[in-house]
Amino acid sequence: MSENTSLTPLPGHLYVVATPIGNLADLTERARAILASVDLIACEDTRTTGVMLGRIGVRRELFPYHDHNEAEAAVRLAERLAAGQSVAVVSDAGTPALSDPGFRIVRECRRRGLPVVPVPGPSALTAALSASGLPTNGFLFVGFLPPKSAARIAFFEKHRDFAYTVVLYESCHRIAKAVDELNVTLGGDRVICVAKEISKLHETFWVGPAADVQARLKQASLKGEFVLIIAPAGFAL
Repeated sequence: MSENTSLTPLPGHLYVVATPIGNLADLTERARAILASVDLIACEDTRTTGVMLGRIGVRRELFPYHDHNEAEAAVRLAERLAAGQSVAVVSDAGTPALSDPGFRIVRECRRRGLPVVPVPGPSALTAALSASGLPTNGFLFVGFLPPKSAARIAFFEKHRDFAYTVVLYESCHRIAKAVDELNVTLGGDRVICVAKEISKLHETFWVGPAADVQARLKQASLKGEFVLIIAPAGFAL
């Protein structure tokens, strides 16, 4: 496929488009071109996506596609694809289907034999891991842990001796508590990374023994989006 053709959406194709997690300049040329040309954009929040599109001068039909309507919406979107329309799916930030809506429409397309095209770009998972200094030869991504303390502690216990790095997302309301529980369960010497607001104005990385990171978090503002990365036992910076 030529470079020019790759920037033009094809009829009946679903495009899984990664969007910036903070810095709008991270939107790729290809993503911008696809969003400007598809027949329909399925998005997690029409207001959030509408603001982003407005900043890049794009106006397109928006279709709400989120956690509460994903199963039914996936069927409706697949029917429009089958009718020959081109559709892009985006989340509020980052790559769809990775702890964001997207999985069900991709699965529905695969079931029907409809083409699915990834348009790669920003992802908090890979951005945090690449800058953490923790091992990247293998990792387990688990998205968000359960909100209950007992379930988080059980997860840490289960993965105490896991051979690879563990990556998860956490909310601003639970990040401090999760790191406290990690210290108690895995010990203060376990090397971890907490990344906050990646690519945004207040981007911060705390990396080191869990006890040190725990102490630094207690002195910090905990507003924003967080990625928590846990090194395998025995790893040292």
